[in-house]
Amino acid sequence: MKELIKTVNLGHGYFGADGARVTALENINITVHTGEFVAIIGTNGSGKSTLAKHLNALLLPTSGQCLVNGQPTDKVEYLWQIRQTVGMVFQNPDNQLVAAVVEEDVAFGPENLGIEPREIVRRVKEALELVGMSDYRLYPPHRLSGGQKQRVAIAGMLAMRPKCLVLDEPTAMLDPIGRREVLDTVRNLNHQGMTIVYITHAMEEALNADRVIVLDQGILAFQGTPAEVFSQVDRLKDLGLDVPIAADIAWRLRGNGLAVPQSIITNEALAVVLCP
Repeated sequence: MKELIKTVNLGHGYFGADGARVTALENINITVHTGEFVAIIGTNGSGKSTLAKHLNALLLPTSGQCLVNGQPTDKVEYLWQIRQTVGMVFQNPDNQLVAAVVEEDVAFGPENLGIEPREIVRRVKEALELVGMSDYRLYPPHRLSGGQKQRVAIAGMLAMRPKCLVLDEPTAMLDPIGRREVLDTVRNLNHQGMTIVYITHAMEEALNADRVIVLDQGILAFQGTPAEVFSQVDRLKDLGLDVPIAADIAWRLRGNGLAVPQSIITNEALAVVLCP
C-alpha cells in the first residue's frame, strides 16, 4: 500500500499557564497507508487529539516532522494540498455545522474552495448519499439527532474530496444509536477506499481497525493489529485502558485456569470457544 501520512520523531511541546514547558508528544513514528483504517487509543492526556491535529497541519511540530504525501506540514507552500488531502471531524457535531439547512452546510466547504456551482451540487448530492442523509438534505440541522448531525459533518468533509478522514472521538457525545450510525458510516467509507484515522475511547470501536496505535503520556507505547494489541490485556490495564468485553472475559477465564486462546478479542470468537 502507498504511504499517505508519516511522522518522523514527531514532537509537540507548549508552555502551560504556569510558564512550565509541557511535552504533549515525543518521538512519534507512525505511518498511515492509503485505504487503511487506523485506530488511535489512549487515556485522557495521552496525546491522541494533539496527534490528530498534526495530521492536517492544525498543529505544527516543535520537533521532528509530519509528512502528508511526502509534503512536510510545517511548510506553508504545502498547506493547501495537505488540507485538501486530510479532512478533520471533531467530537461535537454542533460545533461543526454552520448553515441553516443540511445541503447548504455540506456545500460550505466546496464553496470556500471556489468550486464551480454545478460541481458543488453534484458533490453535495454524492456526499449525502455516502452517509445515508439524502432524505434530510432540506432539514435544518437542529431537527437532527446527534448521530445524524455527525454524519452531516462527515458529508461536509467528503464534499471536499479528501483522501483521508481523521475523526477525533466522533461518537463521544452520542447515544448508542448515534454511535452505531456514525461507526457504520465510517466503516462503509473505508470499504469504499477512504483512508480512516479514528481516535476513540471505545475499545469496541477500535476492533474495526486494520491497526491500533496506543499512546501513553505523549509516547507511542505500542501498535499492531487489533488481535495483537487487545490480546495484551495486562499491558493495556497497566496503561489505564479498558479492553473489549470479550478480551476481558477471556483474560479472566485464563486467570482461572481455563484454556481460552489469547487471540480471543470479539464476542463472536468467544462464543465459539465457550459454546462449541
